Amino acid sequence: MAVAGKVRRPGLVRVSAGARVGDAVQAAGGALPGVDVALLNPARKVTDGELILVGVTAPPGQPDAAPGQPAGAGPPAPAGLINLNTATLAQLDTLPGVGPVLAQRILDHRARAGGFRSVGDLRQVEGIGDSRYEQLKELVTV
Repeated sequence: MAVAGKVRRPGLVRVSAGARVGDAVQAAGGALPGVDVALLNPARKVTDGELILVGVTAPPGQPDAAPGQPAGAGPPAPAGLINLNTATLAQLDTLPGVGPVLAQRILDHRARAGGFRSVGDLRQVEGIGDSRYEQLKELVTV
């Protein structure tokens, strides 16, 4: 994975399986003094190939390098929404009430159905009932 932006040692870092954003930033020497890291979720699990930007926005022409978003995941969803058609397991796992098992079911459904056509399609995923759907519908997009 790579950590870029306002960190002491930007570049490729090695972290163990199950590592989190905070671990990756620390592996890059930590954020520089005075850098606002409020937009980073230090508890979010990271995935191989991910780019984490610290204290900077994505350069023009690189919409897939949004802060905390894996490289190659496509443009970031509007207003911080998670796109059901491009999200990784780690991104889905950050949603309330969605752990790794349910996140994998969402990915499996996406693969079987050829993607989500609407947010309402979440109701077709095993383990997402009415109350869970109500929790998630404002946090995701397609």
